[in-house]
Amino acid sequence: MTVPSPTPGPRRAVVAAWTGFLGTALAADLARRGYDVARVGRTGPDARWDDAAALARVVDGADVLVNLAGRSVGCRYTDANRDEILRSRVETTRALRTAVAEASAPPRLWLNASTATIYRYALDRPQGEDDGELGTGFSVDVARAWEAELFAGDLPGTRRVALRLAIVLGGPASDLLARVARLGVGGPQLDGPWFGHRRYRGIGDAPTPAAAAAHRSRGRQKFSWVHVDDVVRAVRFVDEHDHLSGPVNVASPHTADNRSLMAALRRATRAPFGLPAPRWLLEPAMLVLRNESELLLKSRWVVPRRLEDAGFTFRWPDLGPAIDDVVGRP
Repeated sequence: MTVPSPTPGPRRAVVAAWTGFLGTALAADLARRGYDVARVGRTGPDARWDDAAALARVVDGADVLVNLAGRSVGCRYTDANRDEILRSRVETTRALRTAVAEASAPPRLWLNASTATIYRYALDRPQGEDDGELGTGFSVDVARAWEAELFAGDLPGTRRVALRLAIVLGGPASDLLARVARLGVGGPQLDGPWFGHRRYRGIGDAPTPAAAAAHRSRGRQKFSWVHVDDVVRAVRFVDEHDHLSGPVNVASPHTADNRSLMAALRRATRAPFGLPAPRWLLEPAMLVLRNESELLLKSRWVVPRRLEDAGFTFRWPDLGPAIDDVVGRP
């Protein structure tokens, strides 16, 4: 009598920092694809950051690990917030790397969030993974330290990918931008002189100088973005294409500029007018909104060369329809 082999259980995926809008979307997609999803966060439910043993248990035997942990950058860069933005990324990534290194059956794929802000201010040419130039200052130093922690050490059984995410539409960033448009200041944001401050200075073990304080971009600073649906699809694509590793830019191939962004937001929010915002007006407004002007003034020109070279196609390549979609969502 032949005894049938036991049916293997579902593959396990671990999503760290799953409570945000992006983590929720990724966890739901992984579940739809047949993964048994374990969730890691400050309160679990499957493992907590302060419980190394539980973290090791959920990572060992997992097929895919996705880490999105990090304090939101949607805040003022006070000293306390700066320190927490860095610490929350580096320490959680280090804890996961320890768990992966000690696992008897490590994940075959580890996708770790990073940021397209790692590249320099760019008006002259796009920044790809292989020819892009890294910038300087606080946000760049955070990204450097984050990726350095991900890629440290030898993990021969695990493919590691840093998802260099552009500004993701469909979450807090696009909500803030829509709010700016509704307030009647939905014209272009115009860079210019401003009082000196130290909030953008470098951070970490080897802090770099802050980038130039002002640029005469006249509202033509580049705006790299990606729809949340395409982030989910890109994660699925990387999972299914084993040759993709290292940094991967996750950004629409059709980079916009600030003027185009604000025009799309005015249309989507039905704002009757949109005053231009020179820096002397923008800075007080961002103080009221408890945010930094870097979100709107840095020229981010990032292109997804590795994804496109591998055959990935974007569902939302153009800014106008993407803005209409996310602003109209409940």
